[in-house]
Amino acid sequence: MTNPILPGATLGVLGSGQLGRMFAIAARRLGYGVHVYSPEVDTPAGQVADREFAAAYDDLEQLAEFARSVDVVTFEFENVPAEVTDCIQKHCPVHPSGSVLAIAQNRIREKSTLRDAGLAVPAFREVTSVEQLHAAVSELGTPSVVKTASSGYDGKGQAVIHDPGQVDEIWASLATDQAILEQFVDFDCELSVVGARNALGEFVHYGPFRNSHTDHILDVTVCPSGLPGDVNERAIDVARRVFECLDVVGVLCVELFVTNDGRILINEIAPRPHNSGHLTIDAHKTCQFEQQVRAICGLPLGNAGQLADAAMANVLGDVWGESEPRWSALLASDVKLHLYGKAEARPGRKMGHITALADSIEDADRNVRAARESLLNR
Repeated sequence: MTNPILPGATLGVLGSGQLGRMFAIAARRLGYGVHVYSPEVDTPAGQVADREFAAAYDDLEQLAEFARSVDVVTFEFENVPAEVTDCIQKHCPVHPSGSVLAIAQNRIREKSTLRDAGLAVPAFREVTSVEQLHAAVSELGTPSVVKTASSGYDGKGQAVIHDPGQVDEIWASLATDQAILEQFVDFDCELSVVGARNALGEFVHYGPFRNSHTDHILDVTVCPSGLPGDVNERAIDVARRVFECLDVVGVLCVELFVTNDGRILINEIAPRPHNSGHLTIDAHKTCQFEQQVRAICGLPLGNAGQLADAAMANVLGDVWGESEPRWSALLASDVKLHLYGKAEARPGRKMGHITALADSIEDADRNVRAARESLLNR
């Protein structure tokens, strides 16, 4: 990209969930128009976009019309067919590129690419049959984690194998013909580094963020991480190397394990803004969504400096229960509430998030958990 895409242009987003919504809000604040594309209507992103394309991802005619209506396209959802980027690239740029998307949406390609670039990942084996899974478990031992090669998220499409006797049942439950077996990582904590890079190679980063999960879904994120400086520096260096080896233009998140013996291993990458980075909206000078706009448009990247210690807590559909959450109780506290405009609250569904700023991550963590608890009807 030689000439920047300036405010007044129209930006396209593949996917129309909450990540697209927050991107659209950031883009419109900077003076851009936004079109979104997904199979659904009245979506979180569509509610704040200028135009909502509702069509299947394999509808090449509608994809072409979408691409012709915008100046650049980015992602908030990476599990789209490869033909999507092939179609769009005939009409406008796509960032991150289709090659980055192809690597990130298949765990075997992802782990192989990162390993071959000299980056540390858990030991793994490709599996295409129950016989291969038995052999891989014999090699890597138990416990180990088997995951479908594509489409899984928030713990879906994966299972922990504690005993070789479970292999047949687990393989059948995955209902796939391509999977990956990973050696179980005895980790001390989980980190994520969200970064942005533009076409000139300028790179900025947030974090690392320290993440805690419940039932495989991100629960609470704190920043700074509270870990020693050398751990943070090594995590940031790993993220920078990922951006460079994949030649990423846009925003990408690198999810990491810090092992009990001090190693840093890449768990997975996401070529888009990330749930853990939502706290940047309130806690940083330039949020991850504005960085995404800047990066894909060829603009200088923003200052990623942090304004205060912060914690973010997801608000899931479980909070609704039999009645509406106690919004007044939460809003009486010193936190920031972000709701995503989803009509139906379901258990495990991400409906919004809360961010707390404080003088320490311990206070921020305590405050954000207390605020979320105040939503529950007693």
